[in-house]
Amino acid sequence: MRSVDLEGLALTASRATPRMGNGPLQGPEREQVIPMARILSFGSLNIDYVYGVSHMVTPGETLAARDRSVYPGGKGLNQSVALARAGAAVWHAGMVGPEGDFLLDVCRESGVGVEFVRRTEVPTGHTVIQVDDEGQNSILLFGGANRGIDEPFADEVLSHFGAGDYIVLQNETSCLAHIVDVAHERGLVVVLNPSPYNSDLDAVDMGKVSLFLLNEVEGAQMAGGSADPEDVLGALAALYPSARVVLTLGTRGSIYQGPGGSDRHVQPIYHVSAVDTTAAGDTFTGYFVASISAGEPVEVALDRAARASAIAVTHHGAVPSIPTADEVAAYVF
Repeated sequence: MRSVDLEGLALTASRATPRMGNGPLQGPEREQVIPMARILSFGSLNIDYVYGVSHMVTPGETLAARDRSVYPGGKGLNQSVALARAGAAVWHAGMVGPEGDFLLDVCRESGVGVEFVRRTEVPTGHTVIQVDDEGQNSILLFGGANRGIDEPFADEVLSHFGAGDYIVLQNETSCLAHIVDVAHERGLVVVLNPSPYNSDLDAVDMGKVSLFLLNEVEGAQMAGGSADPEDVLGALAALYPSARVVLTLGTRGSIYQGPGGSDRHVQPIYHVSAVDTTAAGDTFTGYFVASISAGEPVEVALDRAARASAIAVTHHGAVPSIPTADEVAAYVF
């Protein structure tokens, strides 16, 4: 079987799907052979309430929205869908409340395994998103069921994954520090998108992260204040010398940096008319990780992720905007 290597961890080219025992985890068990690396996306499942506005509401202002749409979302769900639509074998782990069943349907329809999603009586996490006339967004997040993830649940899920598998994480759920610790102990390639960046991340052992994907704001916060890409990348190389980093810079594209500051690659953006940037970062993350886990060169992974995220911003909504691999391959910029 063919293998690729990232951070010294061999990825077997075919693996059996993980199996869950009887219990509260939802979804049918499947028996199949999965090509390349298995990816566990352990993250949020949200309902997005999106309001179209002329501008972002300011303190003390009452602003009439011109429309409202309801979409499946959450950084974890978005990244799972992007991974699957990019062609990866991915399972989502997380929690939903009584009104969250349609989020599981979205996962299944996109090819994401839901064996590791648990139902709870706590309301499903949700967001209130403003999208202005320029396609920029502002997001208010309520964690809900996403904050119910605890150590026993995390341990149960992670027991079905091991060395060479990938785990993709963000900071919209509880128990992140424990998940990173156990995933690292089990030999998974730990991928972290440290968003939202807040004090919850202080408990995370960042030295156990193999790959960071972050934007310029998160990069500045991690690096200690400077938003200059050189300062951010230099600081991250010094702080976490074994980690790889992808720094996204909005209209200035993205930069990949190998361990210890080596092997830089710069990726420009593809120019499109943006209508909604909500899922751009999650689409980039999913496509980049899917490509890297399949053994693609960094340059190819960056370009594919840039193409996919550019297509995503030409559509409204989070999950609905994430393109399939065929759409990315066929799109003419």
